Amino acid sequence: MKIIETTVGSFELVQNYKESFDIVKFQERYVDEVYDKYDYIVGDVSSEVLRLKGFYEDISKEQSLKDIPIHLAESCNFNVAYYILKRVKTEAPK
Repeated sequence: MKIIETTVGSFELVQNYKESFDIVKFQERYVDEVYDKYDYIVGDVSSEVLRLKGFYEDISKEQSLKDIPIHLAESCNFNVAYYILKRVKTEAPK
């Protein structure tokens, strides 16, 4: 398990297909108001442009973890470089 510390939080790098994860580009594209609610973030890089999409861990919700393979197959270019990050929940200080 590889933990990535970013300016927007801590993530576990679940998959890094074609070594596509770039922390600087991720932090530039990440928008708190959009992505903070998601448990997983998928980034795909096509024509040197990073696209991010969020997914929930709860499989009863739309856009859940089970939809990641569908997203990669239907919304991304064939054999595109991509990565999957899982948000690491931190305990609030007591």
